[in-house]
Amino acid sequence: MRIWNLGWNWNVSSEEEMETFPCDKYAPVNYRSMLRGINVLAPAKIVFRWICQIKIAPYSYDWLDNGGRQSPRKLTPGTERLELGQNFLVGRIVEFEENKHITCAIPEINIIMCPMTITYTVRSTGSNSSRIIVKIDIGNGTIIEKIRGNLLAIGDLIMMRKQLQTIKELAELELNS
Repeated sequence: MRIWNLGWNWNVSSEEEMETFPCDKYAPVNYRSMLRGINVLAPAKIVFRWICQIKIAPYSYDWLDNGGRQSPRKLTPGTERLELGQNFLVGRIVEFEENKHITCAIPEINIIMCPMTITYTVRSTGSNSSRIIVKIDIGNGTIIEKIRGNLLAIGDLIMMRKQLQTIKELAELELNS
């Protein structure tokens, strides 16, 4: 594996890599995609509810990206009510389908956070199991965007892997409580 490709895909199949996701229609003109996936032993409805929680907390390394405050370990009433334009991560919701996906667009914020689009997809894989697949489309047209994208891919892999593992753990606990 070339170092240039580190961090772009984690725990996804070649079929998932070929799929089209809602974020693709909002993506920058020239973009490259990152994909992350995780299997969860909880129904899609519960998992989607936990994905909605990302509106209020990052669920990754809280000491780093949540000012040291722990992301809630119980579902917060009302976070499941989604609306276009609502804050999600550091962007805004541009599209969603209840119990299926949330798509947001992130504008260029600074030299690190460039324009990108993200879709969190939840798919049922059985009566008590599901899969989260996250696709991130990031600008890749200029050499600066390519360098920034490669650096972001590695950092995002670390943060999002933790986020998805935390959501998996909390959704599975929810099912068993």
